[in-house]
Amino acid sequence: MARKFKDLTEREILALAIALEEEDSRVYADFADGMRETYPATAKLFEEMREEESDHRAQLIETFRSRFGEHIPLVRREDVKGFVQRRPLWLARPLKISDARKQAEIMELETRQFYQKAIPQVTDARTRKLLGDLEEAERKHQVAAEALGEEIITQDVKKTEEEAQRRLFVLQIVQPGLAGLMDGSVSTLAPVFAAAFATHSSKDAFLVGLAASIGAGISMAFAEALSDDGSLTGRGRPVLRGAVTGLMTAAGGIGHTLPFLLSNFHAAFVAAVIVVAFELAVIAWIRNRYMDTPLLSAAFQVVVGGVLVFIAGIWIGSA
Repeated sequence: MARKFKDLTEREILALAIALEEEDSRVYADFADGMRETYPATAKLFEEMREEESDHRAQLIETFRSRFGEHIPLVRREDVKGFVQRRPLWLARPLKISDARKQAEIMELETRQFYQKAIPQVTDARTRKLLGDLEEAERKHQVAAEALGEEIITQDVKKTEEEAQRRLFVLQIVQPGLAGLMDGSVSTLAPVFAAAFATHSSKDAFLVGLAASIGAGISMAFAEALSDDGSLTGRGRPVLRGAVTGLMTAAGGIGHTLPFLLSNFHAAFVAAVIVVAFELAVIAWIRNRYMDTPLLSAAFQVVVGGVLVFIAGIWIGSA
């Protein structure tokens, strides 16, 4: 059962301080490791913060040994009431700068408040001085975490890191999502409109489109998730990529299938054509926005492919 902070002895307070500094040091080490290749400037700052936390730990251990001997009891943050449970953001890959910076700010604030509460419970002058010095150091760390390297991370470096973050977003989210949207929007055109022209029934066209969209979504999700584990390509977690691709594939197909819920076949057909045009325009915009494809070129490529599949569906359905 977690104990109240006010019930801790000076020995236990020092042991807890050692554990906190060690944990913070290891978290900063993980942050630095997770950003070393993509965000080297920020990784350097976290490495410097890790070294300072390790130095704090060494000072605390020296004080503990001089007062209480060699054995340091195991007192962890989860053993004391009042500490906020931390989500293991440091294990996430890829590691987002914004998440790491926010976590560092919270960590430094929490550790600083710990020292502020610990000082009144300690009577030894040398220990009180050390805790006061560490509280001041954590205050400086908190300020550094809030700004996180404004002096070290120049505007050019920030721009580089933002570009790297954008590349990761495009690689891990936009590309699989765009592939799914294109597949769902284009490949399901043929079966939907073939069924529509073959039966002249909105219900039949809707059922065919729904089945084709869901089937394509499941197929694309597994294909993307099993293509690679992302460890070498940097494309991120396969489950996330697969989910994004599958959902966007299904959405692309269902978009022009929904109009066939209208009982009037001609109205449903016109609405479906309008939705198809909108889908193709969205795909062209995404390719222009994130893939640096000229808008006219992107529109031409998408429209040509969509029109060919659309014609094939009508031709087959009318045969």
